[in-house]
Amino acid sequence: MWSSVTSKLEAHANNLGQSNVQSPAGQNNSSGSIKAQIEIIPCKVCGDKSSGVHYGVITCEGCKGFFRRSQSSVVNYQCPRNKQCVVDRVNRNRCQYCRLQKCLKLGMSRDAVKFGRMSKKQREKVEDEVRFHRAQMRAQSDAAPDSSVYDTQTPSSSDQLHHNSYNSYSGGYSNNEVGYGSPYGYSASVTPQQTMQYDISADYVDSTTYEPRSTIIDPEFISHADGDINDVLIKTLAEAHANTNTKLEAVHDMFRKQQDISRILYYKNLGQEELWLDCAEKLTQMIQNIIEFAKLIPGFMRLSQDDQILLLKTGSFELAIVRMSRLLDLSQNAVLYGDVMLPQEAFYTSDSEEMRLVSRIFQTAKSIAELKLTETELALYQSLVLLWPERNGVRGNTEIQRLFNLSMNAIRQELETNHAPLKGDVTVLDTLLNNIPNFRDISILHMESLSKFKQTHPTVVFPALYKELFSIDSQQDLT
Repeated sequence: MWSSVTSKLEAHANNLGQSNVQSPAGQNNSSGSIKAQIEIIPCKVCGDKSSGVHYGVITCEGCKGFFRRSQSSVVNYQCPRNKQCVVDRVNRNRCQYCRLQKCLKLGMSRDAVKFGRMSKKQREKVEDEVRFHRAQMRAQSDAAPDSSVYDTQTPSSSDQLHHNSYNSYSGGYSNNEVGYGSPYGYSASVTPQQTMQYDISADYVDSTTYEPRSTIIDPEFISHADGDINDVLIKTLAEAHANTNTKLEAVHDMFRKQQDISRILYYKNLGQEELWLDCAEKLTQMIQNIIEFAKLIPGFMRLSQDDQILLLKTGSFELAIVRMSRLLDLSQNAVLYGDVMLPQEAFYTSDSEEMRLVSRIFQTAKSIAELKLTETELALYQSLVLLWPERNGVRGNTEIQRLFNLSMNAIRQELETNHAPLKGDVTVLDTLLNNIPNFRDISILHMESLSKFKQTHPTVVFPALYKELFSIDSQQDLT
């Protein structure tokens, strides 16, 4: 979907992949050899336990052997689906084509050089990642033993959110209902089996491509970890944001580009049904990236499955508004919509509630854009919004509260460094936090408008991910 945030870890493949990471100048540190340290990092291809750098990338023995076999001239892999298969520990053998493409995308090559011959910048990136994992492991070892979020085994992405996996966990969900009252304003409760009729993970996201999934680190243990975990969290979220968004330079280029008036008129003249479908399609594309971003938040993949689903179902629309703020050109009061700049009125229909929804979305996105946040600050804000602990069904959840506290500490540090108070003692952070109730209100407006639209257009078929996240076919969610 986009280029990997993981830099190519170059190393020479001796004997068709029997490569071991060598310490520069034969030096070892207190934790053992560089190779032993690197093995802390999961396999970049499938997320399994790695065994070192092979063909230039940190991988497990299985993926190393797979890549070696793929270099045969007689290999001609074909994808049975749409060339977007999940490649993780559970599914890695299901599609050889997608597994090979992932290997190549990560930089696996028979021509890779040894770790000791990497550039200083490349080695430092590897060492930063090793340090991050060691810090997490240390914090993890100090954690309360009865907390499941400190398990040593990292679940694969399909273990966490894949629809088929729910069958194997169904016994644990029989009496575990998730309330979907606030923030959408509907009071019914539904179980994960009822909501997850569509797989919100398998066809759209693949968390192992980018950064290794992380464990939850309680703030009280930060002082015990190697380095500053706050800084590492900021760096991790900034990279996750950068790799799940259109580059800001490309966005600004579109701001300056002369607009095609005929395209603008085309959208202004769309009927209500066509406009809803087009917006749903664009929103679905953005939410695919939002799900990827969520999976890269350290600790998110350690949450329970129903907590992950709850946060995504109630938070993805809100994060879309945050992301929209960077696509707004304030001078034009227009938003980058695909490859065209559209003014606010292009999204109006004859329905007064829908016009109110559009106005509130633009107003809130504009208020964020006016703060002139950096890309890093936007990344931290998204994490904060997604992990907001006052959601219905989330209050009192200590694991989510820990993650929220980490994001709060990080964004406070970043904003205090970059921004002076806005007016008196009102800070940028105060303004951002005060915006969160607006997200709740807009979410309710969205669901109400969507429900009304479905009643008057019952045959309209929305994108599957959009339909699942907003449960528009589940009457229980609308009572």
